[in-house]
Amino acid sequence: MLSNINKIGFIGCGKMGSAIISGVLKSGFTNIIGVEANEEIAQSASKRLGINVTTDAKSAAKSADIIFMALKPQYILECVKNIKDEIAGTNKILVSVAAGVTTAQIEEVSGGKVSVIRIMPNTPALIGEGVFGVAKGKYANEEQVNSVKSMLKNIGTCIDIEEKQIDIVTALSGSGPAFFYKIINEMALGASKLGLEYDKALNFALKTAVGSAKMIEQSDIPVEALIANVATKGGCTAVGVDYMNEIHTDEIFAELIKQTTQKAEALGKAK
Repeated sequence: MLSNINKIGFIGCGKMGSAIISGVLKSGFTNIIGVEANEEIAQSASKRLGINVTTDAKSAAKSADIIFMALKPQYILECVKNIKDEIAGTNKILVSVAAGVTTAQIEEVSGGKVSVIRIMPNTPALIGEGVFGVAKGKYANEEQVNSVKSMLKNIGTCIDIEEKQIDIVTALSGSGPAFFYKIINEMALGASKLGLEYDKALNFALKTAVGSAKMIEQSDIPVEALIANVATKGGCTAVGVDYMNEIHTDEIFAELIKQTTQKAEALGKAK
């Protein structure tokens, strides 16, 4: 899907921008230009990534067919304003990695019918195990979406979503790694309090988490059935599951996702 793409620009070469750049490079596409506002940071990023990194966002936007904006939410609209003359009346694609900033806001600031695609990544993309929610704006088409997804395939899985769902995905997937880290750590801490060394407990917890996730991924068995298969009646697992039901972990996690989603929504309203 990159045959019609001559050059890709990345405004922002931090952790997530670098992860996506690395994935694109793995696909064999090397005509990439990065942008960092600070000259010293630009030089460092250029050396680290092996690509040209400039401080001139306008020049990069003018030469690139796809422009990834891997910036914090508060900088996205200002970035679009800065490059609006370079993208006006073109077929360029703007890809936003920021939470809370809608495609409609970006389209409005751009001053034209610009193709905008939002992606919601998560940090496991840094090790090639990310998941990306992908939502297209009013003027983006399926071919453009597929081009963007083809760039991300080396660092994770892409799932098409409606943009109205992206705040939920932010909570579930974008924030999700921190929640899973906390669960794994607290299970390990619980075991360590009973006498198992923390390092061993952590290894047991994380390997169990990875294996359990793979069981869900590789099995056609519904999750509820997988739970029942382990939690046999009268067994120790059933005691644990019963306790989880007693303290209403379903409500706890529902509220966790709700509050995190509401924060993502609030970021957008604050623009």
